[in-house]
Amino acid sequence: MISPFNVEEIFPDVAAETVRLPRRQSGSSPQGLAVTLMADYTVHTRAWLPTAAILTLLGEFGVTTGAARTAISRLARRGVLEGSRQGRGSAYRLADLVVADLVNGGRTVATFGTGPDSWDGSWTIVVFTMPVEEKARRSALRAELRWRGYAPLYDGVWVSPHVLTARAHAALVAATPGAMTTFRARHLEFDSGVVRDPIEAWDLAAIAREYVAFIDRWEPLRSRGPAREVTGADAVRARTEVMDVYRRFPTLDPVLPLALMPPDWPRARAREVFQAVYDGLAAPAEDHVRAVVARVDGSPRPDLRAHTVADMAAGERIAAPGAVHGAGVS
Repeated sequence: MISPFNVEEIFPDVAAETVRLPRRQSGSSPQGLAVTLMADYTVHTRAWLPTAAILTLLGEFGVTTGAARTAISRLARRGVLEGSRQGRGSAYRLADLVVADLVNGGRTVATFGTGPDSWDGSWTIVVFTMPVEEKARRSALRAELRWRGYAPLYDGVWVSPHVLTARAHAALVAATPGAMTTFRARHLEFDSGVVRDPIEAWDLAAIAREYVAFIDRWEPLRSRGPAREVTGADAVRARTEVMDVYRRFPTLDPVLPLALMPPDWPRARAREVFQAVYDGLAAPAEDHVRAVVARVDGSPRPDLRAHTVADMAAGERIAAPGAVHGAGVS
């Protein structure tokens, strides 16, 4: 099993209209941190952040000024950020298409594991064949399948307990024209010790270990009451870290039916811990980000707002793309 905790974060050099924010590596890159910070406090208000404020916030994560400037420059060049100049200063905000992608992604993270746990007992099976020499296309298809919650039962045979939507099917067909077949079928259980059960396509023990590690790391902070114990830059760092780790679980665990899971599956408990810490740190983290930006542009910034899990789940209305909120300068 390839863990998404080891997938390298890459913002490809592509046209802005094709930008799709990828899954994040273990330990955020400066680019990933910049996007996460801007998303956490500006995505719904379309607020601009002065360059100097972005540099300061990244510096609080140990990112050097040079590395931070390089990250901002690359994100702007690749269409992830858009810039604004006033005199000798500059400010940035997330590009429109990236905002839409992040809002959709935020909704996925916020609602992960909250739907009804129903399963009809059938599996979706994707069977494909592709020449060995087409390694790039094979890798792209496998990445697409993993992104959609599938796992390899055998080479070229991938499974999921969930129904394949028409949109997902179209994306897979585009990646394998004329070389893919899909089925929806039940697994026949025989009295044989050599038959592989479809659930074995996932390493459930490894997934559980990631959940337990997350709970062990963040449960103590939840128990103490995060808003009282963590303030300032520490609140921003902790809130960013808890999101950065939790946001990977929807790919690691594609909400497999509880009927197939071992007893006391820790998905629900991990979500409770995440929401308690992320929402509990919202107020002190928001105060700190506003203070950093105010020191740069000298004005209050009520447009900088830390959203909650409930905000993300609702997919809050985004301000009009043309709106300008506090385009401060560095």
